[in-house]
Amino acid sequence: MPAVLTLLVAGFQLDRAPLWRDELATWSAATRPLPDLLRMLAGIDAVTGPYYLFMHGWIALFGDSAFSLRLPSLLAMVGAAALLTRLGARLFDGRTGLIAGTLFALVPTTSRYGQEARGYAFAVLFTVLATLLLARAVDRPGWVRWTLYALAVFGLGLCNLVALLVVAGHAAAVIGRGRAAAGFAAAVAAAALLLVPLVAVGRGQAGVQLDWVSRPGPGDLLALPGSLLQAGVVGGALVALAALGWALSGGRWPAVLGLCVLLPAGLLFLAGLSGPYWVPRYLIGTVPLACLLAALALRRVRLVLALVLVLLVAALGAPAQAALRRTHEFPRSAPVDYPAAVAVIRANAQPGDGIVYDPRGGWKMLDVAVAYGLAGAAPRDVFLWQSAVQRGELRPAECPDPTGCLFQAAAPRIWLLTTGDRAEPLATVPGEKGAALRAGYATRQVWHEPGLTVALLTPR
Repeated sequence: MPAVLTLLVAGFQLDRAPLWRDELATWSAATRPLPDLLRMLAGIDAVTGPYYLFMHGWIALFGDSAFSLRLPSLLAMVGAAALLTRLGARLFDGRTGLIAGTLFALVPTTSRYGQEARGYAFAVLFTVLATLLLARAVDRPGWVRWTLYALAVFGLGLCNLVALLVVAGHAAAVIGRGRAAAGFAAAVAAAALLLVPLVAVGRGQAGVQLDWVSRPGPGDLLALPGSLLQAGVVGGALVALAALGWALSGGRWPAVLGLCVLLPAGLLFLAGLSGPYWVPRYLIGTVPLACLLAALALRRVRLVLALVLVLLVAALGAPAQAALRRTHEFPRSAPVDYPAAVAVIRANAQPGDGIVYDPRGGWKMLDVAVAYGLAGAAPRDVFLWQSAVQRGELRPAECPDPTGCLFQAAAPRIWLLTTGDRAEPLATVPGEKGAALRAGYATRQVWHEPGLTVALLTPR
């Protein structure tokens, strides 16, 4: 039942929100020829490489529409809901599993990352799977069960290395159990050994890939529940219920689940003080385990009342549910509507047109959005020096001599795509690129779309 509910809720308007910059990065990487993709991963985003490779095959089979790109994440969340329901039933009882799975299906996080063409939903799936396999192996230790657990931990690492912090909480399940502790140690060691190459490459790339991440402070830690749950009120409610469920429940497994939620957050916070690692969504795998802890509190009332309380939490998240179907950008108060800007260019472009992007650096993915939206029919990129594929990167390089490149292009008209709401977009293009454009072209028409400005330039 929770799996079906997850499919209905998270699948609702699956392709309504435009692909945002992270999803455009997925499309850019996964649609490259395999040798070019592997060359890119040697320089950047290696930790996301397993997901890109999976999506490379998926796109070859099912295409690259927004619906198709997001469908694997939706199915992963559906699987996670099913496994969470089973985990609750195994550790406690069927009612607890049903409540936990239903709560998980309805919190905004499940829809947010179930509708995103990134690997986070798979991290959730493997977190719950690994916890379930841990419970089975602890109950009846054996090499087959520990091997399955090791494979699940390995799969979790392939999805998101930071999500492996949940294993620190798993360790509490085997304390004082000699045979189980030995099996656990061997399984974790085997998974870690397989992941060493990915960890080594990823650590070397962290400075480039996560150069935008700042060091966290106490306020970031306090805001973590709201950030993870996509709504502060939902995060607060879930934390309160989870804490109550842990406090009211005795035994080993409530403590294990609590540590699986708390330890990853604390460890990532400490890591973030010394490097660019504090990205709250990397902890998304703790959300279903927090839902299971919350279910321990809700199961103490009649099932009907428990489900009513779950629906109340869902109602608190309704504004966030609506907002995430409009945009996936952070913050949602500043959406970026790539399709609207691309539609302007599509409707007004003429043969021979050129296009210029500002900014070209950073992670706005303006050129990728145009390439995706116009499916190979984008105007000629006037200042392109080396494409992202040629560089083995996610971002291209621009011409070192803007004036010369602009003269050589001899474009009768140039489209200028910029970020933000710019009244005079041509005047705000910086450096030699802006000077070259202003010397040869004037603004003919400007369109303002959410988060973007499109201008048509013609020769002076």
